Amino acid sequence: MRYLKFFILPALFLAGCAGTPVKAVPVSGFEADKYLGTWYEIARLDNSFERGLSAVTATYSKRDDDGIKVVNRGCNAAKGKWKEAKGKAYFTDNETIGKLKVSFFGPFYGDYIIFDLDTPGYDHAYVNGGSTKYLWLLARTPQISEARKADFIQKSQDLGYDTETLIWVEHGASCA
Repeated sequence: MRYLKFFILPALFLAGCAGTPVKAVPVSGFEADKYLGTWYEIARLDNSFERGLSAVTATYSKRDDDGIKVVNRGCNAAKGKWKEAKGKAYFTDNETIGKLKVSFFGPFYGDYIIFDLDTPGYDHAYVNGGSTKYLWLLARTPQISEARKADFIQKSQDLGYDTETLIWVEHGASCA
C-alpha cells in the first residue's frame, strides 16, 4: 500500500496539471539578462495558487547553477497579508529560446513558455504554461495600453484560450 501511494499520488498530481495543450511557439533570440528584474502581472487565468491575489509581481534573478530564481508576490487584501512563493526555473532547450521549466516545490516542474516578447525593450511578455489552464500577461509597469491588451487577447484567442475569463489584476492594493 505504501508503494501504491508513492506512485499514484504523483500521477494524480500530474494529471491535475494537465489541460488542453497549446501550440504556442516560444520566442527566439531570448536574452535572459534583459528578462531579469521585476514584472507586474497585468492579466491571468484563474488558478488556485494565485486565487484572490492583487498587486501581483514576479521577480527574476540569476542563480548560481545557471538557473533563474523566481519570486512571485501578491496581496491577499481579504487577509491584509502578502503571499510570496519562491521557485526556480531552467531553460529546456537553450538560453536563446523563451521556454523554461519552473518549480515552486520539490521535483515538480511546469512549463513556462514566453510566446510574445517586446523587443528590444522587454516591456511586455505573454506567457503560458503549455496548456489552456495557464496564461499571463506581464509588463514592466502596472498599467499598459488598451492596444497592448487587445493584442494579448487576440493572440491568446488564436491559441485557444477563453479570454472572457481573464482576471485583470488590480495594483495598488493595501497589505500589511
